[in-house]
Amino acid sequence: MALGLSHGGSTIFTNSVPDDEVLVATLDGLVRLKRARAGSWNVAQRTLEGAHVSSLIFPEPGLMLAGIFKGGIVASPDNGHTWERRDSGLSQNDVYSLAATRLEGHLRLYAGTEPAAFFISDDRGQSWREAPALRQVPGTEKWSFPAPPHIAHVKFISVAPDEPATVYACVEQGGMLRSRDGGETWSVLTGFHDDVHRMLIHPLHPNRLMMVTGFGIFISEDRGESWQQRTRDGSSSAVGDYPDQLVFSPTRPELMFLSGTQTKPSRWLKDRFAGARILRTRDGGQNWEILGNGLPAPDKWQASIEAMCLEECGQAIALYAATTAGEVYASEDGGESWGLIARGLAPISKGAHYRPLVQAA
Repeated sequence: MALGLSHGGSTIFTNSVPDDEVLVATLDGLVRLKRARAGSWNVAQRTLEGAHVSSLIFPEPGLMLAGIFKGGIVASPDNGHTWERRDSGLSQNDVYSLAATRLEGHLRLYAGTEPAAFFISDDRGQSWREAPALRQVPGTEKWSFPAPPHIAHVKFISVAPDEPATVYACVEQGGMLRSRDGGETWSVLTGFHDDVHRMLIHPLHPNRLMMVTGFGIFISEDRGESWQQRTRDGSSSAVGDYPDQLVFSPTRPELMFLSGTQTKPSRWLKDRFAGARILRTRDGGQNWEILGNGLPAPDKWQASIEAMCLEECGQAIALYAATTAGEVYASEDGGESWGLIARGLAPISKGAHYRPLVQAA
């Protein structure tokens, strides 16, 4: 199985041996990177050319799903080598996020879209139905997005590891909702900024919810009933003004990695500069350090990091980060050192985030 490197899909993998393939979701389809020798990677395959891939998930052996911005959902039965459409019943085709769980013994798939809507499949993606209750919670009339056409989307979906019927939907921009019945009905959680990017739940401590917003990181120790802000936004802070990607060690709960940019996307068009950085915390988000040793310095990193994933093999941790400039950086020692393993790919980007950061030829 290959690792997936996408904006709105699976981000944390556990393997017995390091995987030698990474599937990168780009503006122009999927790029399969294959390890050639230690520290060296080659482009081994390109598929789904012309599709802007938003998300990749691996719900069960032999099945991979990809969400497409303005292109629906496709599935692969052979590790991403061939694909077929699986979006019957999907009334919104601008797919931002995918997730999966096992509910009452069967596979249940989730999809989040723009405009913000939530879809469910119980037949491995062959057909989908909307859960309209997500669009009926109080406050939906205020959901919006800063950039034109100001339409909110479901950016990320999380499922409780110990309660398969509990699912969370992160709405950008509108907050976070929780369902306790597999996505059928929803309630609104409060206590944090409503520009919610993603929320992760640690399998060893399922009471702990770790949320990234455009205005800092929030942590809940009681499954979302109350929240503490761990970082604040600001271009002068280590985290930067726009944190986004977050991954953690499956066996070491306090070890997390975060990406951010110096300024918010509203400034990128003016500056043509994002100021990306990758950070690490060893104490659950109390303190963060900017990582280097092979990464560009934040004041020189023009791009934004729009996808990041982590692979844990025993005590070893590998990290992969992809940018709007079509680059992929990798670390095989828990972030201590990094190497550029691919360049010249199509932008890796949530929606149109790449556009203000495209450099003139």
